[in-house]
Amino acid sequence: MAYDTGTKRVDMPHNVIIEGRSRMIVSGVEDVESFDETTIVMYTSRGLLTVRGGDLHIDKLSIDGGELSVEGMIDAIQYEDEQPQKGGFFSRLFG
Repeated sequence: MAYDTGTKRVDMPHNVIIEGRSRMIVSGVEDVESFDETTIVMYTSRGLLTVRGGDLHIDKLSIDGGELSVEGMIDAIQYEDEQPQKGGFFSRLFG
């Protein structure tokens, strides 16, 4: 999540690690927009990230820590520079 230190905006560090196309760890996750077995859409500190594949499931999610772990067959990842709109899936669920 980006935060303000008074005069300067600081973004959460963002990294993507893919292990053998079957596991993916993403840091800098701000919210999860949607997910199912073929697509996971999340907002990161570097833009909207879409993961496509098969038998995908979220193994671990820590919005406070900004980390998400995905397991399944990863076919593609795609970024969009669009900034998050209000109300991702978990914001609506727990907000």
